[in-house]
Formats: sequence, structure tokens, C-alpha cells
Amino acid sequence: MQGNRNRDTKPELAVRSAVHRRGIRFRVSVRPQPELALTDDLVLRKARIAVFVDGCFWHGCPGHRTQPTTNSRFWADKIARNIKTTE
Repeated sequence: MQGNRNRDTKPELAVRSAVHRRGIRFRVSVRPQPELALTDDLVLRKARIAVFVDGCFWHGCPGHRTQPTTNSRFWADKIARNIKTTE
């Protein structure tokens, strides 16, 4: 897990760049509400919008997913649960 970045990933930077080009103000990696334990990738405070940018790995995208060689059973189960919760 140390190799998995939790912020400033390529997809995040692409989304932030597109939003910034449109002149929209935002915050990066903040809690949308102080009492929540999670941080969002992008928060548009005035519009009250929180954005999560998840890569293909976490959702088991058949076109882009790679199977980890270390602890592969754990990751296969984890990805299967992720797919099941998004259906």
C-alpha cells in the first residue's frame, strides 16, 4: 500500500487542471465537513460539491486493471467487493 499514492495521482491532476482552466475555485484533499473522517480529492465549497477521483484499479476496470502479484488473493477479494458495492 505504500506504493499507492493517496493524492496527486495522474487522474486527480487531470481533473484539477480541467477545473482550474475553467476558473473554478476549489480545495484539495480536505474534509467536506469537519465531523467526517474522510477526505475528498476536490472540494468546491461554494457549490457544496465533493469530488472523489478513483482509478481503474479500485473498480476492476477490465480495460486497464492489472492484477497485483503480491498478496493477490487479498486484492482480488477487495476489488470484487468494490465492484459489488458499485453495482
